[in-house]
Amino acid sequence: MKTLEEKGILNLTLTTMLEDVCKRFPERSAIYFFGNEINYQTLWGYAQRFAAGLAEIGISKGDRVAVMLPNSPQYVIAYFGILLAGGIVVQVNPMSVEREIEHFLSDSGAKAMVVYGPFLPKVNGAPSSANLLRKIAVELPPTDKTYEDGSVGFESFVAGAAGPVPQANLSPDEVAVLQYTGGTTGRSKGAMLTHRNLIVNAYQSHLLLSGGGEEQERVLVAIPLFHVYAMTAAMNTGIFGGSQLILLPRFELQEVLETIKATQPQLFPGVPTMYVAINAHPKAEEYGISSIRLCVSGSAPMPVGVMREFEAKTQGTVIEGYGLTEAAPVTHFNPIDYRKPGSIGTPVPFTEAKIVDLHDGTTELPANEIGELVVRGPQVMKGYWNMPDETENTLRDGWLFTGDIARKDEDGYYYIIDRKKDLIIASGYNVYPRDVEEVLYQHPAIQEAVVVGVPDEYRGETVKAFIVAKQGAALSEEEVQEYCRDKMASYKVPRIVEFRTELPKTAVGKILRRALKEEARR
Repeated sequence: MKTLEEKGILNLTLTTMLEDVCKRFPERSAIYFFGNEINYQTLWGYAQRFAAGLAEIGISKGDRVAVMLPNSPQYVIAYFGILLAGGIVVQVNPMSVEREIEHFLSDSGAKAMVVYGPFLPKVNGAPSSANLLRKIAVELPPTDKTYEDGSVGFESFVAGAAGPVPQANLSPDEVAVLQYTGGTTGRSKGAMLTHRNLIVNAYQSHLLLSGGGEEQERVLVAIPLFHVYAMTAAMNTGIFGGSQLILLPRFELQEVLETIKATQPQLFPGVPTMYVAINAHPKAEEYGISSIRLCVSGSAPMPVGVMREFEAKTQGTVIEGYGLTEAAPVTHFNPIDYRKPGSIGTPVPFTEAKIVDLHDGTTELPANEIGELVVRGPQVMKGYWNMPDETENTLRDGWLFTGDIARKDEDGYYYIIDRKKDLIIASGYNVYPRDVEEVLYQHPAIQEAVVVGVPDEYRGETVKAFIVAKQGAALSEEEVQEYCRDKMASYKVPRIVEFRTELPKTAVGKILRRALKEEARR
C-alpha cells in the first residue's frame, strides 16, 4: 500500500477534497433529503456563497463559527462554507441546554452561529450569544420567516452573498473543527481536529468501507452529523468517495424504514440501539433492508447477538469499529473478510496501537493481558482548545491515552473491556459491565440492557442492571438472575434488576450509562 504522502493525502484540506470531488462528479447527487436532491456542483456553489456571506460579516481565517443543526443540506453547506472562509467549525449538539450552549460559545469564542430556528430561544438565553456578529437561522422546510432578535434566515443569507469567495490559503495542519467531548469526566473539552486529521481519517475509512466499484454508493445518514462519528464515517468519508448522503434529521424507526425502501442505501453507519430497533420491528424485511451491503457500528459496544440477528434480516455485514473524539474518531475496524464478532478489530491503516499497564502507563502488555488502550497516528488531534494540562495528560510521547480498558489477542485483534471509570469492584473482584451486558443481550426476552455499579455496605459495590423487555415479554428479577447464574461467576450476577420501558440515550443513540449510574447512587 502506498504511503499517505505518496497518495497526496497529507497535502489535502477538507475544502480541496470537496472541490476535487465536485470537479470529478459535478452531476452526481450529493445529498438526498426527503425527496429533494442536490448535486455536487450545486453543493459546491452553495458552500462558496455561504463562505462569501461569512466574509462579508467579518469572519476571517481562524475565526470560530458554531453550528447547531439537525442533519440537513444546510448543515453540509454551512460546514464546508465555514471552512472555505478559513473559519473553524464549532460543533454544538442541538439537544444542548442554555448552560451547555454558553460553555461552547464562551470557550470557543465563536463569532457567528448557524442554528435551527426553533432553538433560537435557547441560544439567546446564553449570555455569550450577545457577542455573536450574526445568527443564521435554518427552518425545515425553508420559510421566509423574519426574526425579532435580528437573526437572518439561511436562504436569505446565502442568496444575499454578493462578494467574492474568500481565498483562505489553508494549511492541512490548521484546525478545522472544535469537536467537544461529552464531558463525562468533567468540563467538556474542545478537541482541535485539523484538516489533516479529518482528511486522513476519511481516507482511512474509505479504504475499509468502499465497495471498490465504479457505481456511486448511497449512505444512509441517520446518526447526527454534529457527532464526530457521523461527521467522519458518514459525511466526510461519503464525500471523499463521491457518494450520495441520504440525510435524516433523527432516527425515527418508521421514517428510517420508509427511507430505506425509497432510496435503497448500501451503507448504513449506526449505533447498536438503531440495529436493536430495526431487529424489533416485525416487518422490517418488507422495507427492502436487504439493499444494505455494509453496516458500521460505533459509539458503543455492539452485542454479538444483536449483530447476528441484524445480519440474518438484511443479509448484509455488520462491522464493529472503534474510535474517540480525539482521534477524529476512527482508530480500529474489524476487517470485513476476517471479522471477529465482539472485537473492535485491528488498527486502521497508518495507525499504531498497544495495550499498556493501567498503573504505570508505559509498560506494554503481552497478548490477552488487560490494560489501557493507547493509539498513535495522523488522525490524532492537535490537542484540547485552551487546555494545555489536559492535552499533556492525554497526549504523551505521541501516544493518545484513550481511557478505555482493553486487551489484544494473539492475532492482533483488540477487545474493549470497558471504560476505566465504569469498572465495578465488587468484593474485591473486577466486574466489567460489558461482560454482563453481553450475557443479558442473549436472553430472548431482553431488548436493551445496561449495567452499573451501586454502593453496597458489605461488597463495596454491587451490580445493578436496567432492562427493557421485548414487547409482550414477561420477565422477573429472579428469572434474570437465574439466567445469569448459569453463564457467569456469581460476583458478576446483578443483585438488583430494574425494568424500564425505555433507557435514556444521547442524541447519537448511545445509552447514557452515566445518568443511570448517578440515579442509582442517590
